[in-house]
Amino acid sequence: MLDLHFVRENLEKVKAAFEKRHFETDALETFVILDKERRVVIGESDEINAKRNASSKEIGALMQAGKKDDAEAKKAEVAGLKQKQQELEQKRNDVDAKMNELLAGLPNIPAEDVPEGTDESDNIEVSKWGEPREFDFEIKDHVDLGEELGILDMERAAKIAGARFAILNGAGAKLERALINFMLEVHTEEGGYQETLPPFIVNDKALFGTSNLPKFEEDLFKLKDDRNFYLIPTAEAPVTNYYANETIDANDLPMNFTAYTPCFRSEAGSYGRDTRGLIRQHQFDKVELVKYCLPENSWDELEKLTADAEKILQKLEIPYRKVILSTGDLGFGSHKTYDLEAWIPSQNTYREISSCSNFGDFQARRMNFRFKRAGGAKPEFAHTLNGSGLAVGRTWIAILENYQLEDGTIEIPEVLRPFMGGLERIAK
Repeated sequence: MLDLHFVRENLEKVKAAFEKRHFETDALETFVILDKERRVVIGESDEINAKRNASSKEIGALMQAGKKDDAEAKKAEVAGLKQKQQELEQKRNDVDAKMNELLAGLPNIPAEDVPEGTDESDNIEVSKWGEPREFDFEIKDHVDLGEELGILDMERAAKIAGARFAILNGAGAKLERALINFMLEVHTEEGGYQETLPPFIVNDKALFGTSNLPKFEEDLFKLKDDRNFYLIPTAEAPVTNYYANETIDANDLPMNFTAYTPCFRSEAGSYGRDTRGLIRQHQFDKVELVKYCLPENSWDELEKLTADAEKILQKLEIPYRKVILSTGDLGFGSHKTYDLEAWIPSQNTYREISSCSNFGDFQARRMNFRFKRAGGAKPEFAHTLNGSGLAVGRTWIAILENYQLEDGTIEIPEVLRPFMGGLERIAK
């Protein structure tokens, strides 16, 4: 959430940022109206409070002078002021609620180096790693490979649950588990992340904190429960909220967490997209990276987080590219985002496998997560970052397609073999 004072004092800057994002700026006009009304109410309330304080002193003086009737009249006047002040307080509460609702619907300000654009076609490539393999045989996509090997069953998954679900069997399930363990091992042993296993269900407050609510409720699976529970869309929601409504010591920052969780998304806005295979599922596995840090360190931490996600692709020897998202593709709460896109041979293109974002204090402000420096300093909002390290299902796809052999078997990347019980190849 943006700071009210920042928006008030930098209205033109915020407006220009929203225009760069192609976000409707009418809300800022409403903000100006509400902010003016709020300040008028505060001014009137302060004026009445001053009158009440002055009248209270007069009452005391009148009582000491024996002017009881005059004192009683002044008391009646103070009672009227008290009633008026209560009405103004209620009015201020109403205005504050409207302003908070408005601020909750405003996106983050893009960093200065985020390129302007209308959609993903305007993302800018930063770097590439690895060379796509040249095949001397007709390649297959992961669906055909998986089904022919008996490790992927889309038809029975649709029977059990519906479209956008999958069943992994045998070595396919083992490969998924191996990837999860491999990623967690690298991030904890080499990256210095602390592993955590959070709830897979969260409340609406947690999803508000990570800005999934209220704007993106249609993409969530809500439980039929009067406690406002939701299945998590990613581990970002529970892990980022770990210190919600808390103030920690600045010396404890940075903190780095990694978590495996299943993720659940309705994919409400993706009708007709990626309907074949595992690219876009209602349920998928992901290993998440989450960082909390001091404001002055968040840009360096974004580079570190992105490099940690890249390390997984490099160890698996999967070609990929890194792009910086344009304003037209930037997430609602993100200040800046790098996407890592793995090479998918059957599609002859790179597809997103990780998004690594710096949110600044946008999320921390929504969840009231602060830190305090030494020397009696005032509490400040922490900066939060997160990224996929990696999306496991899409990594599974990339391995099947990039490591396929002419006979339809799949070679296991060397770094994964210890996690696959020494298995070197997946065969039917």
